[in-house]
Amino acid sequence: MKEESYLLQARRGKLEKIKSLGIDPYPYRFERTHSFEAVIERFDALSAAEETVTLAGRLISLRGHGKTSFAHLTNGRLKIQIYIRQDEVGESVYSLFKLLDVGDFLGVKGRLFRTKTGEPTLKVEEFKLLSKSLRPLPEKWHGLKDKELRYRERYLDLIANPQTRAVFEKRTEIIRFLRSFLDKKGFWEVETPILQPLYGGAFAQPFLTHHQALDQTLFLRIADELYLKRLIVGGFEMVYEFGKDFRNEGMDRTHNPEFTQLELYQAYADYQDIMELTEEMITGLAQFLNGSTRLSYQGEEIDLSPPWRRISVRDSLLEWGGVDIGLASEGELRELCGSQGIDTTEISGRGKLIEKLLDQLVEPKLQQPTFLIDYPQEISPLAKSHRSKPGVVERFELFICGLELGNAFSELNDPLEQRKRFQAQAAERGGETKIDEDFLSALEYGMPPTGGLGIGIDRLVMLFTDQPSIRDVILFPQLRPEE
Repeated sequence: MKEESYLLQARRGKLEKIKSLGIDPYPYRFERTHSFEAVIERFDALSAAEETVTLAGRLISLRGHGKTSFAHLTNGRLKIQIYIRQDEVGESVYSLFKLLDVGDFLGVKGRLFRTKTGEPTLKVEEFKLLSKSLRPLPEKWHGLKDKELRYRERYLDLIANPQTRAVFEKRTEIIRFLRSFLDKKGFWEVETPILQPLYGGAFAQPFLTHHQALDQTLFLRIADELYLKRLIVGGFEMVYEFGKDFRNEGMDRTHNPEFTQLELYQAYADYQDIMELTEEMITGLAQFLNGSTRLSYQGEEIDLSPPWRRISVRDSLLEWGGVDIGLASEGELRELCGSQGIDTTEISGRGKLIEKLLDQLVEPKLQQPTFLIDYPQEISPLAKSHRSKPGVVERFELFICGLELGNAFSELNDPLEQRKRFQAQAAERGGETKIDEDFLSALEYGMPPTGGLGIGIDRLVMLFTDQPSIRDVILFPQLRPEE
């Protein structure tokens, strides 16, 4: 702490010295003639033409040799060396340069040349301090290693670890591709409310807030589904939304209370059509990012070449759990859960028991891309009943490397059946869940056969950037308060 205090005081001292010289250490703007990318790409031509170049960036290294100094500037992605000599810029200007620190933002003007070792360098003729840094960068630019600190102070993580920036650049590329893919398919991007008078579209505990002017309790949405389906009723045949959703539940490697989800709905389609669309979209994404349908995640080699495996919930538990849920009683399912260390004291109903068994026995086995299909109706209140299998619905979840990446239905569009499902759901929760009457009214006006899909963007980014935790792909993840 004493060393940090000394460094902070030293930098503040330099700041005061700069101000005493009549220099504003935080000017309003700076005009550049070239980007770092343009200088690096056209370096030899610019150097040969002795063209004057004006750049700006952050100092990330600084070393002086008497009356000469070398430093490196970065724009966050690339870096360029600069060189300054006292006998060329003058003693007063060079004295100001000596007041700079690593971390300062600097504008420089000069000509390009290569040093004896061949390093591209800008010879400084003029410079301007653009922002004085009052805190030293972490570990003198050698990287920020503490995970917790990286999450809490992401700005330092981005400065110190280029690989972190690369992850978030790829995240942007992923979202751009998905948006472009759906736009080309004829989908319309829309926006639906985040603050909702009723929450629905998934099983989850919501966050709630209070609207002062309306004197009304509102909820942060847990899913976009019910509003997007209203748009299908209203005549939009193909819609999607990149939405922030919020669930007031636990945090772990794959869960953050605030997360990004892509939801889409396509009229006149069913869950088989949505499976094909999902395959096409994600294999296209892999080709776009990697030029291949193969990738590696946490040491596991994944082949995204379609068609992906399709296996029913019943067959998966028979294969990996040794139980036929079509014949097993609720008691037998509960007994099997117990043998797997699953506490079932607060679990009621076959559907929830089957869901727990899937979590434990099946999902970790789904390393290669797999559609797990045909779920129990009890845990899928918004999906159509299966056209040939009683007791199940037309639903799939997509798994890759054990990560649940997507959830999709042949959407239930029978308003009377939907009301029964909602009523059963409300009764199961002791009346805690209110029935969305406006959504049911919308269905009564008629919704065409529709296929819907939700994809967890954060987990998809985890997969394509080979990151072990959802916190590594969210710029500012939710964290427990510091002690």
